[in-house]
Amino acid sequence: MLTECLPNELGRMPHDHSAHPHAAHAHQAADYGRAFAIGIALNLAFVGGEAVAGILSHSLALFADAGHNLGDVFGLAMSWAAALLSRRRPSGRFTYGWRSSSILAALGNAVLLLVVTGGIAWEALLRLARPVAVSGDIVAAVAAVGIFVNGTTALLFASGRGRDLNVKSAFVHMAADTLVTIGVVATGLAIALTGWPWLDPVVGLVVSAIVVIGTWGLLRSAIGLALDAVPEGVDAAAVRARLAAVPGVAGLHDLHIWGMSTTETALTCHLVMPGGHPGDAALNAVAEMLHAQYGIAHATIQIELGDTDAACVLTPEDTV
Repeated sequence: MLTECLPNELGRMPHDHSAHPHAAHAHQAADYGRAFAIGIALNLAFVGGEAVAGILSHSLALFADAGHNLGDVFGLAMSWAAALLSRRRPSGRFTYGWRSSSILAALGNAVLLLVVTGGIAWEALLRLARPVAVSGDIVAAVAAVGIFVNGTTALLFASGRGRDLNVKSAFVHMAADTLVTIGVVATGLAIALTGWPWLDPVVGLVVSAIVVIGTWGLLRSAIGLALDAVPEGVDAAAVRARLAAVPGVAGLHDLHIWGMSTTETALTCHLVMPGGHPGDAALNAVAEMLHAQYGIAHATIQIELGDTDAACVLTPEDTV
């Protein structure tokens, strides 16, 4: 017997209650379409202006910030596309729909940032060997505009950063950009006062280091979700203990917990219940518990009666 707890948009029980009792657990992500559109427009306009200013002022710091912001434009576009794709209904081939596209977007976003940052760091090292005169006042003026652009964009995604890795990636990038741009403003003022051109590539390297540090956690989380790791924030040991404590459960094996998307968590397991099938109501109660306590909105549970000497082939923990 199997029981599944699936998001059911009509909130109705499926037709076959004896085989697949369901509970409605729609866990929809907030719609950030407007935030993505505004963020992309603001940053794209700023990237163009910053690139022109970088050429006129010979500033690598501005190029570094422009390159990072361009990466964010692509990242925001990928995240927006993934958010739209994740709403597509399941099909005969894509039985889970396109939910996992949000995981791919977060992973691609992180990788893109690291690639762009590597190019900036390399150019900064070259500039350290051969410093170029920089117009510090232009650097400071343009970067000051960036503080507003990046800060505003970050605020658009602040409310969803704790629930969706896709939205968190947008927030982290914009918040990091805001801090970095503050540093660029300070650098421009320092160059204007001191005339030290080597400050520009040094700040370029500092920008690169900050981006790598800020992106590393996002990359690690995205890789984990892509490899079906237990999502961050879900304690697998606690889930196992709670399921084992369900009345009538004598054994538990083949437990798997993974992220179907950046916002939805799924679970499958086998429960050994010698007393017999507990019934739809009891299984739905277990599904409700998993959703309420651990945020697991899609649970599939197989019941085994343990009435034979032959153990389930999936009993060993190292078997998948």
